[in-house]
Amino acid sequence: MSQSSSPSPTSEQPAPGSEPKKDSYVKLAMRNMVRKRGTSVKHFVMTSTGLLAVLVGLAYLTR
Repeated sequence: MSQSSSPSPTSEQPAPGSEPKKDSYVKLAMRNMVRKRGTSVKHFVMTSTGLLAVLVGLAYLTR
């Protein structure tokens, strides 16, 4: 029982003569976010803190 060494047809290799399928913007953004996990968390915390500061500041000014 020997297995063939040829790739399966469901592999991600493009067929000869066809153009490779381009990933969507969302898929690329999600892949980038997973690769740069620390940066994404830092930016999320900074954005949340800034938004909270703006809301507290507006509440203080309009009381």
